[in-house]
Amino acid sequence: MDYEQAAEFWEKRDASGAKAPDARERLEAFLATRHVCALATGAGDAVRCTPIEYGWRDGAFWLFSEGGRKFACLARNPHVSLAVFDTGTEYGALHSAQIQGTATIVEPESEEFQRALSAKHIPEEAARRAGDRLHLIKVVPEEADFLDSGLRRDGYDIRQHIAF
Repeated sequence: MDYEQAAEFWEKRDASGAKAPDARERLEAFLATRHVCALATGAGDAVRCTPIEYGWRDGAFWLFSEGGRKFACLARNPHVSLAVFDTGTEYGALHSAQIQGTATIVEPESEEFQRALSAKHIPEEAARRAGDRLHLIKVVPEEADFLDSGLRRDGYDIRQHIAF
């Protein structure tokens, strides 16, 4: 198998595809109306893919977690990938996004952490009770591949590559 040829498929197709001028806005609207993603982390031979709730605001993903092996990967490699998708199987109704970005851990004493608690409707008292078990991962996207079958009816390719 020619792995390199297969890997380059979308880049070659994207070069001649019809770009939607509002692709980023469409992507952000999609992300704002979903709440679960698959977060992929990796370091060395360790790879982890974690289904996790997220919030999308201020151009970033905000993910609360009590812990797990993903943190061992994040300690060694902050580069992550997230997948957000609809599970429908109807032809012509594809909606998904694959996002590459950088993750940071937000300090519990920070204003960002407090805003994220509020946005998620987590009472401060509940966060205090969780103590050092409650962590906040912030993922800032760098690029995304957005698939939306609806783009075709507007004259654009259904796949849009977006750089942030």
